[in-house]
Amino acid sequence: MDKNSTIGLIIGGASPERAVSKLTGRGVYEALLSLGYDVKLIDPAYGIDQPTNLDDYFAECDCNPISHQNYLEAVNSHLFDDVDIAFIALHGSWGEDGTIQSLLEFRNKPYTGSGILACAASMDKGITKSIIKHYGVATPDWILVERNKFDFSEVQREVEEKFKAPFVVKPNDQGSAIGLTICREYSELEDAINLAHQFSKKAIIEEYIDGYEATVGIIGEKVLPVLEIKPKHFYYDYECKYTSGMTEYIVPAKFSAEVTEKLQQEAIDAYKAVGCGNYGRIDFRLDKDFNPYCLEINTLPGLTSTSLLPKAAAAIGIDYKQLVESIINNSLSR
Repeated sequence: MDKNSTIGLIIGGASPERAVSKLTGRGVYEALLSLGYDVKLIDPAYGIDQPTNLDDYFAECDCNPISHQNYLEAVNSHLFDDVDIAFIALHGSWGEDGTIQSLLEFRNKPYTGSGILACAASMDKGITKSIIKHYGVATPDWILVERNKFDFSEVQREVEEKFKAPFVVKPNDQGSAIGLTICREYSELEDAINLAHQFSKKAIIEEYIDGYEATVGIIGEKVLPVLEIKPKHFYYDYECKYTSGMTEYIVPAKFSAEVTEKLQQEAIDAYKAVGCGNYGRIDFRLDKDFNPYCLEINTLPGLTSTSLLPKAAAAIGIDYKQLVESIINNSLSR
């Protein structure tokens, strides 16, 4: 891409993952500058009244109230007039779910990451699981519970019949382990559902796979080495994800060649089944016999200093700046 081009770096947003987006945005911003690009920061949650100070984009500023309703005003304004490509560094709702992608399509602006449909499907864990299961990719069994439209006694009975404790309860369309509970007792179910419903209209109750945690990154159609995740807590929670030293990362993972090959194949199968492109990351749990179960697909995986995709890329000699440039080039060739 021409270094005289202007990249609109979209950060922040109005989802519960706003703070994580700012961490991703900081890393991408510095990489783009060092690559020689002209960079324009845009936080759509502020609408047309953007911060005037650079540091305010990565902290908070006294601008308009933060709202997803400001997105339309921001994208439809002069802010994007001189943008040649949008680098989407948003996470969660209104960023990974096809919303910002739809608005950019109306402006005829190229953007990084997958298209509208793949983003929308991947953000909805229930839909993702239904699609990949249809294509033969194993995924933990699950139940969906819609807010204000369920009888708790019936849900409890179904859970007790379907799952052994522990089991997982989480929002159906959030990431970063926000609102997630590992229920060790059935008595914890109601509180876990209520917590998940604070972040999503639907809670997903999922079979817990006891064993190992791994993830597989993809750039274009290149499958990266398998990365094993060993958090210091019982599960890979928000603190372990974003606090240095709280998780051990092993890349390439020390699984057998057969297990590694299966993980990578199931990752690309899931990625293609949902229609993803450009780049992504597919998360797995493996049981004690190393059978993989796909948990979810991330169409805009984190690019922070502790994020998994940069670690996997680095294992095959792709540094952070090369990764960022590859994302841009792959987007433009789409």
